[in-house]
Amino acid sequence: MTVIDLGELRDGAPPGPAPRPPRAVGRPFRLLVVLLVALLTLAAAAPPRGPVEWTLPGGLGSAVFVAGDVVYVVRPGRAGAGGRELVAYRGGRERWRSPLPGAGTAVSVWGQDGRALVAGRSGDDTDWQTVTYDAATGAYVWRRPGIAFAVGRVLLMQSATSDTSTSILGVDPADGRTLWTAPMTGALGFDFEPTGPARLVFSPAAGPTVVVDARTGARLAARDLDPISPADQRRLQIIRGLLLEFRDDGAVIQAYDLDTLRPRWTVARKLVRYVDSCGALLCAVRMTGGMTAFDPATGAVRWSVDRWAGVAAERGDRLLVGTADTGTDGGLAVLGQDDGHMVADLGGWTLVPQHESGGPLLATRPLGGGRQLLAELNLSGEPPSIQGTFTGTGCTTGVTLLVCRRPGGDYLVRRLP
Repeated sequence: MTVIDLGELRDGAPPGPAPRPPRAVGRPFRLLVVLLVALLTLAAAAPPRGPVEWTLPGGLGSAVFVAGDVVYVVRPGRAGAGGRELVAYRGGRERWRSPLPGAGTAVSVWGQDGRALVAGRSGDDTDWQTVTYDAATGAYVWRRPGIAFAVGRVLLMQSATSDTSTSILGVDPADGRTLWTAPMTGALGFDFEPTGPARLVFSPAAGPTVVVDARTGARLAARDLDPISPADQRRLQIIRGLLLEFRDDGAVIQAYDLDTLRPRWTVARKLVRYVDSCGALLCAVRMTGGMTAFDPATGAVRWSVDRWAGVAAERGDRLLVGTADTGTDGGLAVLGQDDGHMVADLGGWTLVPQHESGGPLLATRPLGGGRQLLAELNLSGEPPSIQGTFTGTGCTTGVTLLVCRRPGGDYLVRRLP
């Protein structure tokens, strides 16, 4: 915002109207033009705003997590204190720090409904526990055995391994109270849509597969998928409102509607490892490399490629994919969703893992001497947009922040443009 000084009004100013200035046709317009030119000149003369970055203390045994504009660092407690502590930072400044019970290992820290949740191993690393703090103050709120995780905006918890019977619980993030409980029979899968339902699927080796509403615990559907010859080792995947069953070591994919568990279609493909979302399509990634795109409504094959495997991101009708031999760790490309045609080969770039969805697609390229080139991928087919260089490894990105570990063990944090 530009502020124009209109002068100072003094108490001793003479009363009455000010003298009328001489008439000058076009003078206001010329003054406005001069003012705009001056402002543009000053803006051009000012140095460009570079990336804002800072360093946070880490050290041996520390771990870092990103949640919005907050960075959480789990590290050993201060000298003499022992144990571990959770430290929250925003904009390079410490907001709060709180001790973590026990001396186990944190595997996940995230923010949800005004809480900061820490899930990890207990003190003797034999079981799981979840500890919750007030995200604004760091005050301890609640703690429960078991590992919590979020499915969309729903907080769920798997009971501790020491329990006699394993179960899944719906939990209130505010106080940790149990909202509902369901016995965990067989494998667990889940599915959620940003504006739609969150569902769990329990699939035993034999007997009915059950779909449960993750918000209420209510049973939505139940059906025995293989009543005649149950699979010895069932392999299932939930994606885009479908339950996919891989039969005959991945040679056949059977799709079921997730709301009813009724069969939708069957596709015979060789050695399918898993299925990715490919925009409006689904892509079956083969164990030997390459992938095949098919229609999720009918199973009809649309296209197939041999070099690329695994979809890292979708933007409009473009797909960011990795190479068959390295995934997304050493070779990227942009493909067209409709027919799989090559849009851009991004060889040499490595995608930065995303700790939370919704942020920019960042990639790095080594420069030597520990330096890395940072760029943003836009999937337009144009070269990556260079964002600068840095020294660090093990990077992760959120919606607004990039965090990397420096050679000495501390953390480099860079605010994304």
